[in-house]
Amino acid sequence: MVVGAIKTLIIGASGMLGSDLCKVFPDAIKLAHKNLDITDREQVIESVLKTKPDIVINAAAYTNVDGCEDNQELAFQVNGSGPGYIAEACSIVGAKLVHFSTDYVFDGSKKEHMESDVPSPINVYGDSKLLGEKKIIENINDYRIVRISWLFGIHGENFVETMLRSSGEMDTVKVVNDQFGKPTYTMDLACKIREIIDLNPRIYHITNDGICSWYEFAFSIIDNVTPCTSEEFPRKAKRPKYSVLVNTKTEPMRHWREALKAYLQERNI
Repeated sequence: MVVGAIKTLIIGASGMLGSDLCKVFPDAIKLAHKNLDITDREQVIESVLKTKPDIVINAAAYTNVDGCEDNQELAFQVNGSGPGYIAEACSIVGAKLVHFSTDYVFDGSKKEHMESDVPSPINVYGDSKLLGEKKIIENINDYRIVRISWLFGIHGENFVETMLRSSGEMDTVKVVNDQFGKPTYTMDLACKIREIIDLNPRIYHITNDGICSWYEFAFSIIDNVTPCTSEEFPRKAKRPKYSVLVNTKTEPMRHWREALKAYLQERNI
């Protein structure tokens, strides 16, 4: 349908971020995975040609970081090839593309990462998302790649929900205190996309303001949490120590603590 005079298409509309994008762009055409398989090039091009949007917002992704290690082919298809097909289709119809990437394109060897820093992923998820960035840049000029981090939102499983559930099931919840990033509320991010659409084609870092460790984030949610090291809590996929994205292109969003408070109020806690 039409937002003002602008026809918007949201891909990945049923996910955590996609659901909030649908609230911000209520008149957009909405495609969930059941409606569109982004790994099918012909299907992607056919869908975009049929809808002829002015703006395409792609929130579809395979975001299970450990799962990507076990399902590498799927990860590269969904996070790498799929965005390339969407970019190709957008180029054909002359649509702007907004696509979401990740802090995990960086190795975490620096305390902060700017948009201009050279990516160097250390896990399959990061590798696959970086491929998606490259495929987009190869296939379209009118793109906005938005790197994001540590998402939490009402419409999907996330760290906040994991902490709340674990707190009720365990006497003590262990959370790593040596990985640092910026928690980001999906509703704040979705609202910010209205601004990003009108900015110049480039890569953007968009997160809520403020830096914390996973332990600090957890301690703001539950009381029965204790810190541990990454070595004490091994995961299949290696995580960057510092995945702090520096936003140098737009005005900062509110602090993650304010955003977390709004999230908890929204879910009626």
